Amino acid sequence: MRKAKPKKRQVLPDPVFGDVKVTKFVNHLMYDGKKNTAYEIFYSALETVKNKLPNEEKSALEIWKAALDNITPQVEVKSRRVGGATFQVPTEIRPDRKESISMKNLIIFSRKRGGKTMSDKLSAEIVDAFNNQGGAFKRKEDMHRMAEANRAFAHFRF
Repeated sequence: MRKAKPKKRQVLPDPVFGDVKVTKFVNHLMYDGKKNTAYEIFYSALETVKNKLPNEEKSALEIWKAALDNITPQVEVKSRRVGGATFQVPTEIRPDRKESISMKNLIIFSRKRGGKTMSDKLSAEIVDAFNNQGGAFKRKEDMHRMAEANRAFAHFRF
């Protein structure tokens, strides 16, 4: 390679839970550098999740992490040209990209939902993902289905 790889930036833990994963999620959630607003949305969404699932023994943060795990894809398909044809080649996803994809999917499908505020939409999507349903979970299932259907082209992996 001609250029050196850029250094990974250090992400600081969030002020309430002291968790780096929360900060990464809030960074994805943030619009126009409004990090405080994004934190408020996230924390109020977790409060709502706790109220929606009162009989759950896990904390709201653990529910959110479990929801993220439920919507994290293991494989994806990448387009690869071989000869004149384009094949959808299933490939494993590296761990940092898995985390990023799951966070982005949760936020994208939260924004698409019907609801009053973003925190309400986000909490509803977190509860759905925790219960293995909802748009983000469906997206993961579709990715896995595509990879399974194109398993015959796995030998074109690069």
